[in-house]
Amino acid sequence: MLTFVGRGWGCARALAPRATRTSLLVVPGPRPALTFGAAPESWATDRLYSSADLKEKLDMSRFPVENIRNFSIIAHVDHGKSTLADRLLELTGTIDKTKNNKQVLDKLQVERERGITVKAQTASLFHDCEGKQYLLNLIDTPGHVDFSYEVSRSLSACQGVLLVVDANEGIQAQTVANFFLAFEAQLSVIPVINKIDLKNADPERVENQIEKVFDIPSDECIKISAKLGTNVESVLQAIIERIPPPKVDRKNPLRALVFDSTFDHYRGVVANVALFDGVVSKGDKIVSAHTQKVYEVNEVGVLNPNEQPTHKLYAGQVGYLIAGMKDVTEAQIGDTLHLRKQPVEPLPGFKSAKPMVFAGIYPVDQSEYNNLKSAIEKLTLNDSSVTVHRDSSLALGAGWRLGFLGLLHMEVFNQRLEQEYNASVILTTPTVPYKAVLSSSKLIKEYREKEITIINPAQFPDKSKVTEYLEPVVLGTIITPDEYTGKIMMLCQARRAVQKNMMFIDQNRVMLKYLFPLNEIVVDFYDSLKSLSSGYASFDYEDAGYQTAELVKMDILLNGNIVEELVTVVHKDKAHSIGKAMCERLKDCLPRQLFEIAIQASIGSKIIARETVKAYRKNVLAKCYGGDITRKMKLLKRQAEGKKKLRKIGNIEVPKDTFIKVLKTQSSK
Repeated sequence: MLTFVGRGWGCARALAPRATRTSLLVVPGPRPALTFGAAPESWATDRLYSSADLKEKLDMSRFPVENIRNFSIIAHVDHGKSTLADRLLELTGTIDKTKNNKQVLDKLQVERERGITVKAQTASLFHDCEGKQYLLNLIDTPGHVDFSYEVSRSLSACQGVLLVVDANEGIQAQTVANFFLAFEAQLSVIPVINKIDLKNADPERVENQIEKVFDIPSDECIKISAKLGTNVESVLQAIIERIPPPKVDRKNPLRALVFDSTFDHYRGVVANVALFDGVVSKGDKIVSAHTQKVYEVNEVGVLNPNEQPTHKLYAGQVGYLIAGMKDVTEAQIGDTLHLRKQPVEPLPGFKSAKPMVFAGIYPVDQSEYNNLKSAIEKLTLNDSSVTVHRDSSLALGAGWRLGFLGLLHMEVFNQRLEQEYNASVILTTPTVPYKAVLSSSKLIKEYREKEITIINPAQFPDKSKVTEYLEPVVLGTIITPDEYTGKIMMLCQARRAVQKNMMFIDQNRVMLKYLFPLNEIVVDFYDSLKSLSSGYASFDYEDAGYQTAELVKMDILLNGNIVEELVTVVHKDKAHSIGKAMCERLKDCLPRQLFEIAIQASIGSKIIARETVKAYRKNVLAKCYGGDITRKMKLLKRQAEGKKKLRKIGNIEVPKDTFIKVLKTQSSK
């Protein structure tokens, strides 16, 4: 609802945004008010109202620090985090109880379609217990390994976690990884065993697993069914009793940590903040410790789970802040905000995410370059774990090389670009970052470092310049039923993995730890693991540095000419199979010419694989009705000489869609 003061309906209609024209209140001078949409008479005032002013503002001062609890929900994929969040929102009266409440906090279209949480979402709950009103700040986190950066960031704004474990599946790989993230952050852990209503649920077995793996007494576990709402009240009770209030001081100058942010086309950057000290209110002049720019706070509030403006935010509380930041680079995640006249020591912030997978991203049409640039900037503000480097290709034009935390992360980013920004892009095959140790001091002086990182295979240095190549390795954790152990071990050995540990977590479940080269697991390892184990095995990995490897640069040649875009870095042992597959894929994609095309994969000057695209040929013998064989041979010889001459002077123009088919991530893998 908007109010305009003036003489004409035309001016009000012209000034109002299209979306609000159905709900206008015009207050003219001497004429009677012309009202569209129901509105109380008391709103006929002499100023323009925004929707924020018309909401009833909450008074957050009634929550002292000892009545605040900040917590996250962490778990493996599909163990019921978002469903538990729905029940907590219903129990505290934050949302109405209806049958439609399914993953209320999963707001993105990609989350709805895939049924997974991609972004950590915040909600403030108000809960009355024993005559006191508590403020519970809940953060629902993703469960997939590719989004573990979201989890680690969320934990920085919390004092405790709910560790949700499926009563049917038990402890999975990501359960272990998320527990140790919380353990390292020294947070209180409340184990919650979910899905006890399932037919095959075995809560006692899961209790024993939790006690054995995490050393948490089994009597501390809370058994619930989030879907049916069974025993969820005891989770609220445990949050109040077992999670400590934040250690903050409201008398100190303001210190607020930006732990997430989104971009709004009308209001600019909306920053999610956790206040560690002081108070912030509308009209305050604040400074970013990162950019040193000064802003005026336009609005503060809490997410309930939708934005609810408040008069002030106090230390210990989690909320959102809008301060007219119009540029996407201004709200850096991990930044500290403070008052202009009271500078403070910045908070530690976050360790920057380390990309595991790199892929080239290019606009389908180069005229869309600027639109895509703007879309990537806005999306990387919301997903700060993506790294961006400018890149260009002779075949695909100007673009970027983006670093992701994994393959699912890359797919989700691409899907969000298409859905939220209507951008159609070409995504190339994912690669991993390699390192090379330079051999001569002249080269070290040229590159300004002894160890160089290679994220684009075309820039891979020659063996003569290098003492050794290094490839990234990860420590993988696989949890599987013991009947699949043999098959999984064979799969890991085929991927050049080295076994580090093997442990039985109960009578029929095994935890395997392997050291994997990252490029062996990045594309299709997870799919192979799931199909081998009938979907029961789970996989998680963490960075384990670099190791020496025999890497080679593989070129693809068309009639003896190297094609820059198709250069790849492979392990020496896998070069032949990868080269053969690449040549076969090119043979299927390349259009036939009037001359023969030789497709070759080479390492240096050695050809390791070859395919041939046959030439179109006219039947020159069609006019011969028998007769001497020498007549036929003469015609065939003349045709062969013509083809040979054509092959020498003929230029192979590789169509753009052929590059796209060959370079694009293979959906069949």
